[in-house]
Amino acid sequence: MSSESHPLKDARSLACSDFLVHQNVGKLMQRLTQATDQQLLDLWNRCNLSTDAALLAVGGYGRSELFPHSDIDILILLDDARSEDPQLQSNLESFIALCWDSGLEIGSAVRTLSECLSEAQQDITVRTSVLEARLLGGHRGLFKLFKRSLDEAMDPKAFFQAKLLEQQQRHYKFQETPYALEPNCKESPGGLRDLQIILWVSKAATLGNSFADLFKKGLITERELKELNRNQKLLQNIRANLHLLAKRRQDVLVFDLQAGLAKQIGIDQESGRLASEELMRRYYWAAKAVSQLNTILLQNIEAILFPNESRTTYPISGPDNTMFIERQGLLDIVDPQLYQKHPEQILRTFLVFAQNPAINGLSASVFRALYNARQLMNASWRKDPRNRVVFMELLKLPDGVTTAFRLMNQTSVLGRYLPSFRRIVGQMQHDLFHVYTVDQHILMVLRNVRRFMILEHTHEFPFCSNLIASFDKNWIIVLAALFHDIAKGRGGDHSELGKRDARTFAKDHGLAPDETELLVWLVAEHLTMSQIAQKQDITDPAVITAFAKRMRDERHLTALYLLTVADIRGTSPKVWNAWKGKLLEDLYRATLRVLGGAKPDPSSELIQHKEEALTQLRLAGIDDDAPQALWQQLDVAFFLRQEASDIAWLTRHLFSHVHTDEPIVRARLSQAGEGLQVAVYVKDQLDLFARICAYFERHHFSIWDARIHTTKHGYALDTFQISGSHLVDEGGSYRDLIQLVEYELAESIKKSAPLPEPNMGRLSRQSKSFPIQARVSLQPDERNQYFALSLSASDRSGLLYAVAKALVKHQISLHTARINTLGERVEDIMLLDGRNLSKNPKLQIQLETELLEVLAA
Repeated sequence: MSSESHPLKDARSLACSDFLVHQNVGKLMQRLTQATDQQLLDLWNRCNLSTDAALLAVGGYGRSELFPHSDIDILILLDDARSEDPQLQSNLESFIALCWDSGLEIGSAVRTLSECLSEAQQDITVRTSVLEARLLGGHRGLFKLFKRSLDEAMDPKAFFQAKLLEQQQRHYKFQETPYALEPNCKESPGGLRDLQIILWVSKAATLGNSFADLFKKGLITERELKELNRNQKLLQNIRANLHLLAKRRQDVLVFDLQAGLAKQIGIDQESGRLASEELMRRYYWAAKAVSQLNTILLQNIEAILFPNESRTTYPISGPDNTMFIERQGLLDIVDPQLYQKHPEQILRTFLVFAQNPAINGLSASVFRALYNARQLMNASWRKDPRNRVVFMELLKLPDGVTTAFRLMNQTSVLGRYLPSFRRIVGQMQHDLFHVYTVDQHILMVLRNVRRFMILEHTHEFPFCSNLIASFDKNWIIVLAALFHDIAKGRGGDHSELGKRDARTFAKDHGLAPDETELLVWLVAEHLTMSQIAQKQDITDPAVITAFAKRMRDERHLTALYLLTVADIRGTSPKVWNAWKGKLLEDLYRATLRVLGGAKPDPSSELIQHKEEALTQLRLAGIDDDAPQALWQQLDVAFFLRQEASDIAWLTRHLFSHVHTDEPIVRARLSQAGEGLQVAVYVKDQLDLFARICAYFERHHFSIWDARIHTTKHGYALDTFQISGSHLVDEGGSYRDLIQLVEYELAESIKKSAPLPEPNMGRLSRQSKSFPIQARVSLQPDERNQYFALSLSASDRSGLLYAVAKALVKHQISLHTARINTLGERVEDIMLLDGRNLSKNPKLQIQLETELLEVLAA
């Protein structure tokens, strides 16, 4: 048979159709399991295997949790004495072949009893799989012996510790957060796997096979039982719908399926909130609850498995900490009713936790007590002066702040203390460069600021660590991190709305006027520095002067710089790179000089850059007269826009080739610490930038920055900052990569063939789900000498080359280019030669129209 047999196909189809109408996931899994059981048993009996071996369902199929496209894992158990029987082997081969011929894509293992026991002992994955083995048919006595042997060999303590380590590794793989914008509903923290681990370890410890069993044993409360069942059902429902929507096994809630999934589940769009946002909000709250319940149950099971350790407690030092104890490395409370009697101890819990670095987390008793005290965390509790003092004391601690705030968010205490924070818990961001929900992004930024203060992390950003070490009241920057995006999703400018929240907080918590002013200013200005560094020419004295005026003084500048670095790093690993770090640091240093009293003086800067470059050239054995022939062809702008080290590097390679007929391409490791710096020197030609872009696009380099310069004698001297680590990862070295670029790019420039057509890559899934409106702006300067071209669109390969080719078509030369990629979005700014554009207003409109077509293609 070439397709799934009709009875099974019909049964599965009917079960799925019924599920789409009634959304009863328990009934769906039961019907899919029963239909599969029947099909396998029919084939088993057809092959005369009923008494020769045992057919077992294992894994998710073993626990009767079959989703529409789940794996169907089976184990064929053989008696050691008959395992070599030729007839039995032939029948088994026929059975497996029939399964595949009938459309059952099984994952099968054929093992003897002794092999199973040996494999289970060596491999925790196999041990877990057979733990849920269920007899489908065949030799019942062999199956009973198998189960009895496994139970006798089980070491509950070792199994518990192995599964706990496995969970920790899995959580680390997903950045230890359930709040990714595209979470895996099975494997991510707070997903179905966290629920399954509870049942695995409880079954291994003979504590029960279900959550109901754990309730009967007193390991969970009635409320927790309801929470477990409700959230498990929601996650199972999401997974089943995902499978049906994708028509394959699909466990990741990818952007392009979220809207369809919400509709399929029956979630309607509410005013101000998309249906997909409501779906994800429900998912995040469920995942948050599952994470907490997972912690509680594993702690309770651990206490049973390791009773001596769980009974040992240690007092917490400090006169105000008599209500807390340490138990098994966790913070516990002496009285389960502590928070009911003393609500002011709720926030103190996290202060005590942060003050004791040897404590690794909160106990199950604390989690339960905090949940039961949620109604006490009301307006009067928030206004209690004791709580406000404790919150500020926690914020100012030298250690433990990041973990404490994460726990406060996990237990919903942070959202109840700061209602504005509660509004952004689980809120998605549709800007394509944040990879976390708003609350998780805020906590990531807070973490980044804190890491600047910790000695063990000074190697990551030594400049930031040095600045914050001498910054008085650095906790204000931590507080600014907490408030910088707290007003997202309300409509309007979130910086302005967040500023009001910050001011209210400062007033309520008794911040001094200067502390309040800095906090509110940071929240209002938190986007300013990144925008100027990435979108404006920071070698322009006018830009630096205006920015310095906005910064007011060194203290404001330093605080904003630290917050900006932490913010960009907290969006996505794709957004931050060394070049952006260098731009920010260059802007900081240039502004600091102005704030220190130095007036931007192009003449003195020109002299300084030249002198520093000459000093470096002397070290290379080049005398002061040698560069003059080259430098006479370069105008003031070149020396002002290039650092002395770059001037020296370029001069060293070009001073003896000023009038060369051959293109010169030189590359080196970027001085920013990542990627390559590439220089091109050749007689200028209109299509040069396009040819260079074509080469970079063809080899999948990303251009971070382009500086285009034309000498007085008609040569192009262009420098590029590009990423190139992908080629090194393929087994080469940077030396090989540099040689390759220098040779191939020079050869590409020599060719006089027509420019190839742009090979526009496809939009990513994320860009298709959240399309960005393509925008083009063309603005002349005061003298019409240059036109500033601003481009914004969804990123894709070939885009920059297509733009460059459009400029070539209209014989428009490029003066400078600032390439800025923010996740899946590009925001590029180019300065164009204005001679053709200023004479022809129609050309301006035509160019804008064509570029819009390129960006939207």
